[in-house]
Amino acid sequence: MPDKKFRVYSKNRDIHLLSIMLTAELAIQTGQDNEILRKESLPVKFLTKELKRLIDRMHTIMKKKKGIGLAAPQVGFNVRIIIARISGSNVAMINPEILELSKECKPGEEGCLSLPNIWGVVTRPVEITVRFIDEKWQKQVLILKNLDARVVQHETDHLDGILFIDRLEANSLDNADSIEF
Repeated sequence: MPDKKFRVYSKNRDIHLLSIMLTAELAIQTGQDNEILRKESLPVKFLTKELKRLIDRMHTIMKKKKGIGLAAPQVGFNVRIIIARISGSNVAMINPEILELSKECKPGEEGCLSLPNIWGVVTRPVEITVRFIDEKWQKQVLILKNLDARVVQHETDHLDGILFIDRLEANSLDNADSIEF
C-alpha cells in the first residue's frame, strides 16, 4: 500500500496532506537510490486545486532550474504528472501514456535535475505518440519528434521509477566518479 501522502487524488484526508506539503519549499529529489525516484507513480483520478498548485509549482521550479522537463516524483510526489518543454512551450501532462514508438532510434546526450552534473548517451525512438490529460482536464494526443519526443520519454520514465542512467549506452557516462553501479 502506498504512503498516504502519495494517494493525493483519492481521499480528502490525503488532499489535505498534499495541501500542507505544498506550503513548504519543494526541493528536487536527487540520487540514484532515492526511494521516491525509484517508485512507480500512481495515476491521477481527478484534478484538485492542490494538484493544480503542484503543477504550477512544477512549472516554476522547471523555469528556475532551466530544465526542459520535470516529473512529479522529482519534487517528492509519486503521481503521474510531468511538465515537458514542447516546441518551446512548457506543457503539463497528467497520466501521460506513450501509445506508439517509432522504429527509428537515435542516441542523444541526456542529463537530469535529479542527477546533477551527470550526463550520458541514451538511445531512444525519434518519434512518439503520447496521450495525456492537460491542465484543463481535456484529453490530448500529440505526435512528437526528436527532442520533444526524447523529453517526454525521459520524464515518463521517471513516473515508472526509471532514471536515464538505467538506459545508458556502454561507456557513455560523463562524470562517472559521481555514481556507483
